[in-house]
Amino acid sequence: MSSRLLNLSARRPIFPRGLVKPTQRFNSSATDNLAKTALYDLHVEYGGKMVPYAGFSMPVLYKDQTHIESHNWVREKAGLFDVSHMLQHRISGTNATRLLEKITPSDVKGLKPFTSTLSVLLNEQGGIIDDTIISKHGENDFYVVTNAGCRDKDLAFIKNEIDAIGSGIKHEIITGGLLALQGPEAAKVLQKFTNYDLNQIKFGESAFVDLEGDKYHVARGGYTGEDGFEVSITNDKVAQDFAYKLLEVDSVKPIGLAARDSLRLEAGMCLYGHELSEEITPVASALTWVIGKSRRSADDEIAFNGKSVILDQIATKKTNLRVGLTVKGPAARDGAEIFAAGEHDKPIGIVTSGSLSPTLKVNIGMGYVPRKYAKAGTQVEVLVRGKFRPGEIQKLPFVKPNYFR
Repeated sequence: MSSRLLNLSARRPIFPRGLVKPTQRFNSSATDNLAKTALYDLHVEYGGKMVPYAGFSMPVLYKDQTHIESHNWVREKAGLFDVSHMLQHRISGTNATRLLEKITPSDVKGLKPFTSTLSVLLNEQGGIIDDTIISKHGENDFYVVTNAGCRDKDLAFIKNEIDAIGSGIKHEIITGGLLALQGPEAAKVLQKFTNYDLNQIKFGESAFVDLEGDKYHVARGGYTGEDGFEVSITNDKVAQDFAYKLLEVDSVKPIGLAARDSLRLEAGMCLYGHELSEEITPVASALTWVIGKSRRSADDEIAFNGKSVILDQIATKKTNLRVGLTVKGPAARDGAEIFAAGEHDKPIGIVTSGSLSPTLKVNIGMGYVPRKYAKAGTQVEVLVRGKFRPGEIQKLPFVKPNYFR
């Protein structure tokens, strides 16, 4: 694996691929060729401030809501997110399991039907091409969700891997709407629209549920740390009509990208292009747990991409690590340099995400540091706006998850 990020010895900040400079997540250059999701008209009607994001026109905020109010609403009630820009796949066929166990380190074969796992697509060096959720529907039948911003490279990567296997794999793209209903009242709200007992679906599980006169895929999980569901509705109009009905419930508000980012940061969840890149492995990113125990054996039938690199990192512990941190003063944004306390000659690490935590009311962030500095409670300093600010390494997540198990 390249040491561009993990060997932080230069005075200038070193960025993973896809993070050539500190990014402004929601202020991308305007383009006339932005795609629109099935819920675009709803966003406009509700006063969404539309911005370019991953090639789509997406709402960052809605009228009459501040970022803090949106964030807190999800922590207290239920927020509706449009995640239809994400890429939904169906991978099936006699070699579907073989494919997924080649390109991810997860124990895909061992998944029970209608359970899911967070995973990562890996290149031959063990770097992360994208993070993904894999849901098993049956033997050699999988529902997979990947990031919109990685769409082109993911599709090219998957095609090349399918071609290398040669046969027995059907890869389909699922279109339509993907709605994420998140927050402590999400289950109560969604239950109003179905006779299916949603208590049967625990965190990390899914089912085809009767909604709007048909059966649609409902997965319990999300990107906020709260209880919630992601509902895949393959008809654009049905998806939009259902979103309108959800928003008629008093406890539901539409929520945009700004709160989605601060919620996931409090939950200690990675954002591709910030915490993850093709030069960062699951070991460095503190995602070693996605590597199935059975996949680490030399007797495993299929060697996943980058296996030797990753197993060596597990054994030698020679990578830097993703950590949480709090910082006094202004929030430390991505690209800010991290220094050992009292040692300002060269940085030891870099911040990859950072903002005010609306829940904790302190400035939080994630970044990469050498292992000897990765223990919670370690004092560091972060260079923010030309000044060294006191910081402290924190255990992730910052906010305890509220999953339904």
